[in-house]
Amino acid sequence: MQLAGLSILLIGASHLASPTYLVGPLHDGLVAQGAHVHSIGICGTTPSEWAQVTVGTCGGVERVDRSPPKVLISKAAKTTPLRDLVKTDKPDMVIVVMGDTLANYANKGSFDKSWVNKEVWSITHELAQMNVTCVWVGPAWGTDGFPAGKTNARAKEVSDFLSTRVKPCTYIDSQQMSKPGQWKTSDGQHFYQDGYKAWSDAIVKSIKALP
Repeated sequence: MQLAGLSILLIGASHLASPTYLVGPLHDGLVAQGAHVHSIGICGTTPSEWAQVTVGTCGGVERVDRSPPKVLISKAAKTTPLRDLVKTDKPDMVIVVMGDTLANYANKGSFDKSWVNKEVWSITHELAQMNVTCVWVGPAWGTDGFPAGKTNARAKEVSDFLSTRVKPCTYIDSQQMSKPGQWKTSDGQHFYQDGYKAWSDAIVKSIKALP
């Protein structure tokens, strides 16, 4: 897929909600391919919270093209409904980076597939209705043993489930991009800058390889 000239809307949760996370190298990587990119990351959000206005729990970041990331704090860190974003931006492609917030790592019990299915559907059905090309980037490997509770076993369970539930979006399996533990984390879930750069490069490569 040629990205030059495309308008891309990139949304997600915490992996896009800090200037040194994906909103840096992934955004830059897409722009370097000639795309017009609008990125918004609101920390802690789940898909259904992009179907309505929702204030994030831990800040956010917004960025357009080559502008520096704009850090959002307090009530300024809130989602804009996806339908409104698509109406305003008229993107050729929507990229959703979301998986870890659906895993409920703190719950050591069974993975709630019914809840995740409803969460995903809350925006995929809107994307289908709007006939927008979309890509869903799933969770990468993390590090077991941190207080936040992310485990590679649960991350794989979430990824495998999402791969069957995100249509009409094309699923990108981030766990094919590295080996468990290859990208070091600060808290079990969020990577250092080299990890985010490697993940970003792999995402761009995967999108370019799409038909």
